[in-house]
Amino acid sequence: MKSSFPTVSKALVRLFPAGLFAASTIVLSAAGLEAAGKAEIDPEQLRFFETKIRPVLADACYSCHSEDAGKTKGGLAVDSRQALLLGGDSGAAISPGTPRRSLLIQAVRWEDEDMRMPPKEKLSDEEIADLEKWVGMGAPDPRGGAASLPRTEIDIEKAREFWAYQLPKATEPPKTSRNSWARTDIDRFIAAGLTAKGLEPAADADKQTLIRRAYFDLIGLPPKPAEVEAFLNDNSADAFEKVVDRLLASERFGERWGRHWLDVARYAESSGKEANFTYPHAWRYRDYVIDAFNTDKPFDQFVKEQIAGDLLPARTLEEKRNQMVATGFLALGAKSLNEQNPRQFAMDLADEQIDTLSRALLGTTIACARCHDHKFDPIPIHEYYALAGIFLSTETLYGTPRVQGNRRASDLLKITDDSEPVDPGRILTASERARMEQLLEDAQEQRQEMFAEARQARQRGESSDGNQNQVQRRQQFRRLNDRINTLEARLNSHDELGIPCQYAMGARDRDNPIDARILVRGELDKAGDRVERGFISVLSPSAPPRIDPGSSGRLELAEWLTSADNPLTARVMVNRVWLHLFGRGIVASVDNFGSTGKAPSHPELLDWLAARFQNNGWSVKSLVKDVVMSRAYQLSSDFNAKAYNADPENALIWRANKKRLEAEAIRDSLLAVSGQLDLKRPHGSTVLRAGDGFVGRNIREDQIKAEHNHRSVYLPIVRDMVPDSLAVFDFAETSLVTGQRDNTTVPSQALYMMNSGQVTRAAERLATKLADTGKKGGELIEQAYTMALSRKPTESELKNAVVFFRDFTPAVAEDIGNRDRVRFASLVGFCQALFASAEFRYLN
Repeated sequence: MKSSFPTVSKALVRLFPAGLFAASTIVLSAAGLEAAGKAEIDPEQLRFFETKIRPVLADACYSCHSEDAGKTKGGLAVDSRQALLLGGDSGAAISPGTPRRSLLIQAVRWEDEDMRMPPKEKLSDEEIADLEKWVGMGAPDPRGGAASLPRTEIDIEKAREFWAYQLPKATEPPKTSRNSWARTDIDRFIAAGLTAKGLEPAADADKQTLIRRAYFDLIGLPPKPAEVEAFLNDNSADAFEKVVDRLLASERFGERWGRHWLDVARYAESSGKEANFTYPHAWRYRDYVIDAFNTDKPFDQFVKEQIAGDLLPARTLEEKRNQMVATGFLALGAKSLNEQNPRQFAMDLADEQIDTLSRALLGTTIACARCHDHKFDPIPIHEYYALAGIFLSTETLYGTPRVQGNRRASDLLKITDDSEPVDPGRILTASERARMEQLLEDAQEQRQEMFAEARQARQRGESSDGNQNQVQRRQQFRRLNDRINTLEARLNSHDELGIPCQYAMGARDRDNPIDARILVRGELDKAGDRVERGFISVLSPSAPPRIDPGSSGRLELAEWLTSADNPLTARVMVNRVWLHLFGRGIVASVDNFGSTGKAPSHPELLDWLAARFQNNGWSVKSLVKDVVMSRAYQLSSDFNAKAYNADPENALIWRANKKRLEAEAIRDSLLAVSGQLDLKRPHGSTVLRAGDGFVGRNIREDQIKAEHNHRSVYLPIVRDMVPDSLAVFDFAETSLVTGQRDNTTVPSQALYMMNSGQVTRAAERLATKLADTGKKGGELIEQAYTMALSRKPTESELKNAVVFFRDFTPAVAEDIGNRDRVRFASLVGFCQALFASAEFRYLN
């Protein structure tokens, strides 16, 4: 590998301002660069590199810039991170974190005529955008030396020795010196871990903290003052259990825990990417998920329905309908609907489904084996294509019209449900139908005339090349075709009575299932051997189910995923539940149980929970109750310096983690406390009412972003257009499996709580409610604290509030004048201060 430290130094001078560079000593050495290349990589970043970056570099760059090819033109190699950092004759190829300063990005953009890479054919816009995103996130790169290393034959039996590929073992909870402290078997595992490290658990949380924690964790809403008071006055031994049982039985439970699953299922109501078409019927899957958690549908059945609901037996029409809706799980992903090559689109769709399924249910990055054997886990490329055959044999129905910008139109699943309410605004009257049919007939006649004109022009030998009239006619034809397709879609979406037909996104088997060919480097023009449909060997300790040659294999896949012989499905789900209750998973990398993920902090406890989960009929509610009733869950968040030094991440659970509420819980709390929250489930979605279309073209932003006062789980989730109230507080990335959301603290969050219209309205409504109580002085302040923070103010807080009201009046009296208006304005300001406090957004 060629390196030039003077060249690199010059590049660094260009990157850093003179003052900063002079004040800092920057040393680059081979050892330092090697360490940079081996830095720990976030699992999601690793997946992004393996699926988006490595294939592009290998296909477009390695032939001229790699040690393996024996070529390093311009002194540049790109087959390792060190090589990219060292760069070549022109300087460092990448500047991690700053794409615009990276020569690699400038080269692939073709900004400089003398530095266009690859020189013969420019990368696609999507590939360039991926490279920019990669450099922007710091250029995470697991490669050490040469990029293309020969892979030895995978020893599956040896690979199964890894903890995640062994079946869970339900060991007896350990006995420790803290047995008297433990209330449940879960506590005995926790106590053993603390004892081994010589650590003491924190004290128990007080009842006021505990009820607020339970309400938000189980239903995502704050307790009402009367509910807090009732719990504080209940001194029975089962007081907390009664609260937990009531919350588990509430319909709000499904709305809270259903949203957790929607993060994992990458739920959204549009296709995203370069042609962002709406998914008007995605809401049915959302409601299916909420209902599944409310009814405590066994998780293994929940999984089967999402993979192969259309193939499962059903006792009633309603059950069959729900099972069909469940397969929307496979259809919800982001899609490049403008992709010209249908084979490329089909492979990309299958890849997205494999990636979602494997990370959501198995915590495994199977999609990393699309272009080569998995670099880190024992998954050979041929087993990736064995799974791909299952999805290539499946027809994915997402329902977008064939109009300009959408080359990959799709049908929907037609379902029936006579009990479903009909939105009067969506009924097609007889006169409207007649008018639309006439418009369609006129458009079709016009299209036939254009066909005839085009034939006559060809017969006259007229060329369309460079002919402005021909260009205009083609544009007119495209617009006319879009109009015809849109009218047909609207008419076909209603029955003869004008009642809207009921559709759902989902999947069904193709008439002729196929086995996939291995694509070398994932490229369509490099097809290899055909691979029989099948499963992942390392996750199949016994013989997997045999796939019926006449079916896609989805039913067998669903059975394999939920089999007692599958080592991961139960483990992954109980770990997700643990994460949402404790703020950290037993396996911290909740979507990656592979070799690049984190080892479990309590492996025996994870196995015990997984086995108990299965033995209890895969009941999520029973699992949640088991965890919530443990003493470990009910600890305070008090700090302990010794424990912190020994376990700063609190992996051993020596205290409760302080948690920032998710975006939905913050918004819902604002509405609930101010008396605005509408707990009725809305029918459908704003996107359903907006209809089919291209977001930003014929679907306006204001049609989709309309706010309402229902729970946040019912807000429209359109890719690249998430409501501000959710986006500002780290809403899930809608195109990826998101087991754990980011948790940032940025100025925009504080600014939102101080300045947004929604918070201001909530403060005004709460102030009105407080004023209506007739309370004044200390009683009024106490009531405000109880409603907003579920507790009474401390003495110092009470004094500070009195000072606030005293100082507020003269500060605004001159501007407002009227004394009553001044008093109300001060109360609004006080309520908004409570909403803007950190305590409103955090759980202790």
